[in-house]
Amino acid sequence: MSGTSSPGAVKKLLENMQGDLRGLSLECRKKFPPVKEAAESGIIKVKTIAARNSDILAALKENSSEVVQPFLMGCGTKEPKITQLCLAAIQRLMSHEVVSEAAAGNIINMLWQLMENSLEELKLLQTVLVLLTTNTVVHDEALSKAIVLCFRLHFTKDNITNNTAAATVRQVVTVVFERVVAEDERYKDTIDQPVAVQGNSNRRSVSTLKPCAKDAYMLFQDLCQLVNADAPYWLVGMTEMTRTFGLELLESVLNDFPQVFLQHQEFSFLLKERVCPLVIKLFSPNIKFRQGSSTSSSPAPVEKPYFPICMRLLRVVSVLIKQFYSLLVTECEIFLSLLVKFLDADKPQWLRAVAVESIHRLCVQPQLLRSFCQSYDMKQHSTKVFRDIVNALGSFIQSLFLVPSTGNTSATPNQTGSNASGNTSSAQTSPGVVGMRGGATVLPAFEYRGTWIPILNVTVQGSAKATYLEMLDKVEPPTIPEGYAMSVAFHCLLDLVRGITTMIEGELGEAETVNETTAETTSLPTQSSEQQDLQSVSNQSEKDLVSRAVWEEMVNACWCGLLAALSLLLDASTDEAATESILKAELTMAALCGRLGLVTSRDAFITAICKGSLPPHYALTVLNSTTAALSSKSYSIQGQNVQMISPSSESHQQVVAVGQPLALQPQGTVMLTSKNIQCMRTLLNLAHCHGAVLGTSWQLVLATLQHLVWILGLKPGVGGALKPGRAVEGPSTVLTTAVMTDLPVISNILSRLFESSQYLDDVSLHHLINALCSLSLEAMDMAYGNNKVCQHPNSRMREWGAEALTSLIKAGLTFSHDPPLSQNQRLQLLLLNPLKELSNISHPDIGIKQLECVLQILQSQGDSLGPGWPLVLGVMGAIRSDQGESLIRTAFQCLQLVVTDFLPTMPCTCLQIVVEVAGNFGLHNQELNISLTSIGLLWNISDYFFQRGEIIEKELNKEEAVLQKQAEEKGVMLNRPFHPASPFDCLWLCLYAKLGELCVDPRPAVRKSAGQTLFSTIGAHGTLLQHSTWHTVIWKVLFHLLDRVRESSTTADKEKIESGGGNILIHHSRDTAEKQWAETWVLTLAGVARIFNTRRYLLQPLGDFSQAWDVLLDHIQSAALSKNNEVSLAALKSFQEILQIVSPVRDSEKPDTPPAINVSVPVVVGTTTATSLGRSFMRTDSIGERIGRYSGSEPPVITDEIEDLNLWWAAWNSWYRIGSESTRPPITCDKLTFIPSQPFLTALIQIFPALYQHIKTGFSMDDLQKLGVILHGAVSVPISSDASPFILPSYTEAVLTSLQEAVLTALDVLQKAICVGSESMQIMYPAIFDQLLAFVEFSCKPPQYGQLETKHIANAKYNQIQLFAPAEWVALNYVPFAERSVEVVVDLYQKTACHKAVVTEKVLQNIIKTLRIPLSLKYSCPSESTWKLAVSSLLKVLSIGLPVARQHASSGKFDSMWPELANTFEDFLFTKSTPPYNLSVQEFQKNESIDVEVVQLISTEILPYANFIPKEFVGQIMTMLNKGSIHSQSSSFTEAEIDIRMREEFSKVCFETLLQFSFSNKVTTPQEGYISRMALSVLLKRSQDVLHRYIEDERLSGKCPLPRQQVTEIIFVLKAVSTLIDSLKKTQPENVDANTWAQVIALYPTLVECITCSSSEVRSALKEALVPFKDFMHPPASKVQNGAS
Repeated sequence: MSGTSSPGAVKKLLENMQGDLRGLSLECRKKFPPVKEAAESGIIKVKTIAARNSDILAALKENSSEVVQPFLMGCGTKEPKITQLCLAAIQRLMSHEVVSEAAAGNIINMLWQLMENSLEELKLLQTVLVLLTTNTVVHDEALSKAIVLCFRLHFTKDNITNNTAAATVRQVVTVVFERVVAEDERYKDTIDQPVAVQGNSNRRSVSTLKPCAKDAYMLFQDLCQLVNADAPYWLVGMTEMTRTFGLELLESVLNDFPQVFLQHQEFSFLLKERVCPLVIKLFSPNIKFRQGSSTSSSPAPVEKPYFPICMRLLRVVSVLIKQFYSLLVTECEIFLSLLVKFLDADKPQWLRAVAVESIHRLCVQPQLLRSFCQSYDMKQHSTKVFRDIVNALGSFIQSLFLVPSTGNTSATPNQTGSNASGNTSSAQTSPGVVGMRGGATVLPAFEYRGTWIPILNVTVQGSAKATYLEMLDKVEPPTIPEGYAMSVAFHCLLDLVRGITTMIEGELGEAETVNETTAETTSLPTQSSEQQDLQSVSNQSEKDLVSRAVWEEMVNACWCGLLAALSLLLDASTDEAATESILKAELTMAALCGRLGLVTSRDAFITAICKGSLPPHYALTVLNSTTAALSSKSYSIQGQNVQMISPSSESHQQVVAVGQPLALQPQGTVMLTSKNIQCMRTLLNLAHCHGAVLGTSWQLVLATLQHLVWILGLKPGVGGALKPGRAVEGPSTVLTTAVMTDLPVISNILSRLFESSQYLDDVSLHHLINALCSLSLEAMDMAYGNNKVCQHPNSRMREWGAEALTSLIKAGLTFSHDPPLSQNQRLQLLLLNPLKELSNISHPDIGIKQLECVLQILQSQGDSLGPGWPLVLGVMGAIRSDQGESLIRTAFQCLQLVVTDFLPTMPCTCLQIVVEVAGNFGLHNQELNISLTSIGLLWNISDYFFQRGEIIEKELNKEEAVLQKQAEEKGVMLNRPFHPASPFDCLWLCLYAKLGELCVDPRPAVRKSAGQTLFSTIGAHGTLLQHSTWHTVIWKVLFHLLDRVRESSTTADKEKIESGGGNILIHHSRDTAEKQWAETWVLTLAGVARIFNTRRYLLQPLGDFSQAWDVLLDHIQSAALSKNNEVSLAALKSFQEILQIVSPVRDSEKPDTPPAINVSVPVVVGTTTATSLGRSFMRTDSIGERIGRYSGSEPPVITDEIEDLNLWWAAWNSWYRIGSESTRPPITCDKLTFIPSQPFLTALIQIFPALYQHIKTGFSMDDLQKLGVILHGAVSVPISSDASPFILPSYTEAVLTSLQEAVLTALDVLQKAICVGSESMQIMYPAIFDQLLAFVEFSCKPPQYGQLETKHIANAKYNQIQLFAPAEWVALNYVPFAERSVEVVVDLYQKTACHKAVVTEKVLQNIIKTLRIPLSLKYSCPSESTWKLAVSSLLKVLSIGLPVARQHASSGKFDSMWPELANTFEDFLFTKSTPPYNLSVQEFQKNESIDVEVVQLISTEILPYANFIPKEFVGQIMTMLNKGSIHSQSSSFTEAEIDIRMREEFSKVCFETLLQFSFSNKVTTPQEGYISRMALSVLLKRSQDVLHRYIEDERLSGKCPLPRQQVTEIIFVLKAVSTLIDSLKKTQPENVDANTWAQVIALYPTLVECITCSSSEVRSALKEALVPFKDFMHPPASKVQNGAS
């Protein structure tokens, strides 16, 4: 309400009302003056109400009759426009709830008039709806009038109005009942005494009801009247009504408001007295009608059933039964009997379908069914309703099969008999569904004696979703698709079974738990509560008895009908899913009957399943006797006799197995269909899950299973388990593949059948054993006379023989002997020996038996075998590779069991045998998984050794002592492998040796797994070995393995392997044997290197460590130089690993940090590495632990430093050999040339810094040369074009490749070491500079790699080469690398400029010489950045180097540098290369500013020190400045750009520099004065020329302005003149030559001539130039001076 009562909303309402009234008065101004006046007085009324009251809404409601009046009058005009306006206004008032009861009455009367005049019908409906839904002021007569109005509009001619009115009626009816619910909610706390309803005939005065309830009562009563075609009491004014609409309204009320009818007696009375009789009356045409009976003869014609009414009646009935069953027990009995009748075969097809749907709705409500059973079936003289429903469904299904469907005009009757003739005629089925005849049935369907009925997917399990009960819009009965009724009936049965069983099972479960708990409570009662407890127990048991009686009655009532229907359907079903559902239903029913102890029905269901699983007409006495008993009872269903139908033999099932029947005389063969197998599985399920309730039916079950097992030819396995025979030797057993997939499952369940018997209680077990005994007696007779010998040629007999023998052995072992077996060694061996001897029989089936026996012995007596272990292990070890997969598999299972469970219980001397056996399984090549798992077992064994090391060691040492003693007595040497080592170490060595053998297995997966395991075990448990044993590990195990792997890898086949056995795809990196061996090599080498690294402290004291080190380095070297990228890269990783060794001394201060080299070098190879090794090895001991092992006080042992150095130098030599071999360019070049990969080279160079740390003390110039060759070689190696996109940076980013980074890092490490090193090391500086400068040159001319054709990544701006061009190899982009080298050179030179070696070796000159290359190329450099960097570097180097050069001027060490420098300046400032045409103006100016910087350097660093510098050099510089100060323009520019491209700035600076040095005030040497004079005269002469030229051009050009650059030039000259005169004046007079003055004055007349020029800029500059001349204006002297000549 808050929304409509908030102040804002009220204000808006008032405004709108006044607006409506104004609008009304306007509209009625001319035609209807009374309305206009009413409207105007209404406006005043509203205003006064608003002004006087605080609660405006309440006041409006009080006066609403007057407020509404003008609008009602407006409606009375019957003018459409006015009416619409008024109705809208009235609706607004109603929605704000300001309409009183009286006003509402007036409104309804007005609406009635409009309705009578057929005006604004939709608007009327809308108004009524708003009026009734927003509030409850309309009651009684007014309400009935409003409802009648809606009904009347429902029957107009206009379609839209009809539908809207129908919806409105529905909503209004709902509103009326909702009001009742709300009213009850309000008064629920005040309980009023119910007044006894008198049976008065006039039921209109229902005085006891409250107002809303009363309205609802009257409405409902009238609806009944109308449906019954009687006059209504309350809805006065109704003109017409349809039954269908009335029934729909009744149904919706009953469905939506059951509580109203259940709570109010008056309403219940209506139900009983009015609704039920009405329904029964309306049903009568359907009951009397018989299809096909001629109606003409009978005197009164029978009314035909009418689909819409009948269907709606059934809906009403469904609701009545569901909601009001408790009220209407008797009536429901009638309804249910009717429903059953409608299923009769002589009723129309559609009626039967709708009836089945209604029954389905009941079947999904088990509690309701239970109530039926209690209310009818269990009462003495009542109809057996529940039984009838089930039987009716059964006979309905039978009738569908026996009578071809005729009631359905659209479907042609099935041609029965078409199957027999075999021709494939396709019968028309439901639209869109076509069934194939004769051939395989495509659709799921039932087929019985030629009648074929499809199964349609009608509903989800457990919900009754009806189709035809929902067709409220149909008038004609719909055509029912064939099979629809059958499908619904089928679902009814299934839902019925599911519902009943789950309900009863649930309640049974609850009852049992309650019983248990009450039993417990009664067993310990306290004194006080004893009585009540016993009381509750007795109540409980009475309740149990009652409910049990109900359950039994329900089952008894329905089982016959269910079984008949289900058996028939099972026989007819052609669809696996349907069969499964039927079997499940039979199974659950059987189990339920079993639980309730109803023997007959239980056996009947079980028999049905048994018969289903055997071939038709199979002679099996047990079953036949039972069925005879059953079939003699024919069930009477509704008075008709229905025999149990025997299975039809002509079923069209796929035959899946053919076998021999089990009988004494061999007979022909019998066939099993897939349905038989399905039934068999159900039977097994039953036996498994419900064995406890089978009781005497075990005989049925086991007999059937025995016959099936024989027909399918299953054979006995270990301990009597069954398994499918492979090649069955029965003469005529045929199994199709279809059944082969099922057999393992079935045989598995069969085998476990008896295991599950352990869960049965005594009674059930007794039943089971009885059944078994009676079966085995028959079987023994049959087998009599066959002697059981294992060698027998008939395999079945052989099997039974082996079975007997192994059973005897097992029995012997399990027998509880008096001294236990483990102590009586002789007896035990006596028992086990025959088992061992079975190994000599070659039949594989015997082998299997023998191993299965071993498995069982292990499982039962594994703990107590003791001395029998060698025999048992011997049986497993005797298996050979050629003995077939299954044997090996079984033997291996035994071994797995031993390793997982029995290692601790066997004598330690047997452990070695276990290792041997496990290793041999690894080498078996039958089954890869076994090999891999056996490696896993070896790992488990090693763990076991590790955990129980001390115990095993003690036992072995004891044993060893005994053996030693025996050997000495006999006088022979003790002979065992790895003899000198201790027995425990020998055990380990055996394990390692076995793994080593597996590491070179032909199968890559085995090699990989074994390798990982070997290194993991050595890594994890190696610490247990005695120190001396390590020698054996290194030489006999590890190096031996490396040799074999290297040999295999180098000789491996390069042929491509197509696929890895079966259909496993192989990755291209593993598709040749060579590549697979490469992986093994990588793994092995890495493992050995890791052991050398982590166990160095153990290995170094061994004495021959340096030999071992050399061997390891040799392996690393040969791997690194192998022509396989993966191996070579991994070799370098191993190299890195063994170099990361820090002897324990150095980190004893900080024991936690792992060993690392203190160099900023990425030690692990970059991200481009090959696949990383498989499982990461465990580093069990950190440095911390390692140091901890040495006892705390004494310092750790330090190996001899010298020896240490020798190791490092050996490593350096290896590194050098790898480097020089791998980077040497090939002599010839063809497709197959092997070129090392970038990651490899990167790793190689990255090793150097780590290595260098160890050898820096002895690192000589020679070594540096060697290093240089390798670095240079590595950088020059091109990349294969496949890899280039990943390694080459794109042009936009100037990035170094990781290899180039590594090279610079290596030089950096060296340079840092030299920096802190001794004097002798510092002579290496120049060599490093040479190396770097060589790299700098790469920026302009990339290096060649042998004769290899490479395509260069040249200047990106000019020729965008394609990365995927045809050339095989791509040279790297060296520009970033060269540029980085330049930076390094500059940094290094800044640090070392004054070093003696740097000075004497002319490093500065070399730098200038190298930089000159890019500087002279300038714009022609491959990358523009290069020359810019070169300039800035040159400036930096010179700023440091020139002072040094001046210092050493006298020594002549720098003499050759000056000309080089002059040429460099010259080449750069006046370059021959032209700027690119697309160079922007800004760029040009930037470049010019660089030129200016160079000139500034000359003016600050060179010219001030002219006296220390060779004269020729200064001359060259002056000439250059002169050349620069004269405007030099390049011819390629457009006119507009010329002024900028003139390098104005540059000229100016040159000029100023010239000026500056013209007047240096302190002339120290005559030479310097000469420079200034020379410069000045050149300058003045030039100014004169420019001025003359300008005057001339100005005169010729007339009015045209001169070109911009000429104007600039003249301005520049004028400024220069004024600057010059200024400088001359500042200089001391004696420094200026008289000649110079003369030249200056001579300019004057020329300047004066310029005054006429037109350019204002020139004029202002001219003014400045002329002013200084005033100082030359002296009065003429009397005496002629000397200087003026």
